Amino acid sequence: MEEKTKCLIIGSGPAGYTAGIYTSRANLHPILYEGLQVGGQLTITTEVENFPGFPEGVQGTDLMEHIRQQALKFGTDIRSGMITKVDFSQRPFHCTADDGTIIIADTVIVATGASARWLGLDSEKKFNGYGVSACATCDGFFYRGKDVAVIGGGDTAAEEATYLASLCRKVYLVHRRNELRASKAMQQRVFNTENIEMVWDSVPVEILGEEQKFSKNVTGLKIKNVKTEQESILNIEGVFIAIGHHPNTEVFNNQLELDAEGYILTQPGTSKTNIPGVFAAGDVQDKQYKQAITAAAAGCKAAVDAEHFLLENA
Repeated sequence: MEEKTKCLIIGSGPAGYTAGIYTSRANLHPILYEGLQVGGQLTITTEVENFPGFPEGVQGTDLMEHIRQQALKFGTDIRSGMITKVDFSQRPFHCTADDGTIIIADTVIVATGASARWLGLDSEKKFNGYGVSACATCDGFFYRGKDVAVIGGGDTAAEEATYLASLCRKVYLVHRRNELRASKAMQQRVFNTENIEMVWDSVPVEILGEEQKFSKNVTGLKIKNVKTEQESILNIEGVFIAIGHHPNTEVFNNQLELDAEGYILTQPGTSKTNIPGVFAAGDVQDKQYKQAITAAAAGCKAAVDAEHFLLENA
């Protein structure tokens, strides 16, 4: 089956749903495919306190449902499923969904996001959102005055650790090697911060915690020294996984220009990709800020760019 649309939005989350709101209000009658993680990364967090308009905070799932309902209200055709194949070689673009439907689109907004890399521990999944996080700027506030651990050794881990050190009593930076991979400047910031303690040559074995009927909380991190095989426990209340993100751009390989890490390259100050009529918004092209509010703003920009493109190419 084939369908035509003025605008296809690939991906949900703040960027995708916001793009849906703006393109709907511009009468572009967009079709939006939500992808595997409906609502994006916010749906695996608990309370969000830094999104404007919610002075008392809001649950991540509730926030995304509010934005989704707003997109629906203005007429966005939101569909479950994902786009598995794209052909951007000529306009209109041909995109194939996992149910076989071919969407013929005059413009495409890519908002597939980026996924945090995880350790793969069962206990990590169990306490995800209840003491385990992949975003210090999102969740660090909840650990004021507490002891936490950061896992990783690159720039992301160093940035997370120094940020958390401004909030927490103590930060353990756990790294599998005996030196950091972070830039020299970031390393110096870590080493010059008194309440960051390096835990070298160590890997996480298990995240320890308590489970009650309606709540969970982390109480410690079991680690193993890779040289001595000796195990020990860090008494902490939060674990921040900082081993990087990977943008969800596999389907766009050989279609869009990507950087060395796989993020979509856009023209500075815009959402425009190397293909006229294809735009990118949110974490799929933003490896610096990675916030819900910046993703939503990027979705707005992509929608406006798509609208202007259609007007100019009518």
